[in-house]
Amino acid sequence: MFFDFIKDLRRRDHKPRFGGLDILKYIGPGLLVTVGFIDPGNWASNIAAGSVFGYELLWMVTLSTVMLIILQHNVAHLGIATGLCLSEAANKHTPVWISRTVLISAMGASVSTSLAEILGAAVALNMLFNIPIPAGAILSFVFVAIMLLTNSYQKIEKFIIAFVSIIGLSFLYELTLVDVNWVAAGIGWVKPSIPAGSMIIIMSVLGAVVMPHNLFLHSEIIQSRQWNLENEKVIKRQLDFELFDTLFSMIIGWAINSAIILLAATAFFTHHTVVSELQQAESILKPLLGNHAAVVFGVALLFAGIASTITSGMAGGSIFAGLFGEPYDIHDSHSRLGVIISLVVALLIIFLIRDPYQGLIISQMVLSIQLPFTIFLQIYLTSSPKVMGKYVNTLTTKVMLLIVGAVVIFLNIKLLISLF
Repeated sequence: MFFDFIKDLRRRDHKPRFGGLDILKYIGPGLLVTVGFIDPGNWASNIAAGSVFGYELLWMVTLSTVMLIILQHNVAHLGIATGLCLSEAANKHTPVWISRTVLISAMGASVSTSLAEILGAAVALNMLFNIPIPAGAILSFVFVAIMLLTNSYQKIEKFIIAFVSIIGLSFLYELTLVDVNWVAAGIGWVKPSIPAGSMIIIMSVLGAVVMPHNLFLHSEIIQSRQWNLENEKVIKRQLDFELFDTLFSMIIGWAINSAIILLAATAFFTHHTVVSELQQAESILKPLLGNHAAVVFGVALLFAGIASTITSGMAGGSIFAGLFGEPYDIHDSHSRLGVIISLVVALLIIFLIRDPYQGLIISQMVLSIQLPFTIFLQIYLTSSPKVMGKYVNTLTTKVMLLIVGAVVIFLNIKLLISLF
């Protein structure tokens, strides 16, 4: 839906028409990014957080979402103001050794993301049809690869997003049917707490929400809304509407991720149930759907896995194409190769994983380790007058971004200390 016309849109000189419903034209990039962080990796991380620590780690969803809004809004500005995605801008405006180091590590993050998404879809096929996970991973890989490489995914993209959104809303609705301790939840949302043994899960929640590949993806797909980079009125309107799109989409993601933790705390933590596999999590839907919960959960997990694998593959293509100074274009060899690398390497690693549930959690933790590299690359680019011109970061924005980067580094250091 977004990418076939990006290059053409950059060249065309459309006259801007602003009306009361114009904001609807700008809604979409943020929602596509949101699909990426209500994926199987998120489900596993949130279920682990709620089942092991109850409401205590809800603050991490709040903190991660605030950081996510700041970062995604800023990287979208890069795409709008420059006509370049984060990967292209890095290739053009930073020394080769910096751009290569960060972008290659970002490809690793894309692989880690694709691993979680393909693995989640494979777990869903196992739940629904008793297909072995390796075989399910191959089927998921083939299906997504065909959709991406032929662009046929565009025909069902809206339906996938709509379906996953409905399932997310069902999690929210179920909160009205279960006995949530709202006082404890309220405290959990705003009071930082690091219980013993929680750092891996904390970092997996961070990596599951603030995902490096989504920063690259958002800066690319936001350009599908561009008309004329030389028309300042158009750029200003885009910047204003992009903020609404980002806030709207990220708040939806915060609500859904919070709901999964709350439901896991209610279904597992309060009953002292240890979750060792994602299949157990279908029980959090039983108050809403009864005995059909496993089927609905499995179908939702399958669609979430497929949808988010598509976005991680796109991100891989965008990152790899940027290494050659090119925008994402699935008809271009570099973009196709980036998609293939992201998906194939992830599939190969899945064959080596013995515990799919732990594999999902660790894959999200890996994302949080790469995250500082992408964040500080982004800060450098968006704070450079040479890159951004008059749309360069204000001092306030730069300070907020540096605080976000410092928090991520602090949490990574805490993780390292906890491991040793």
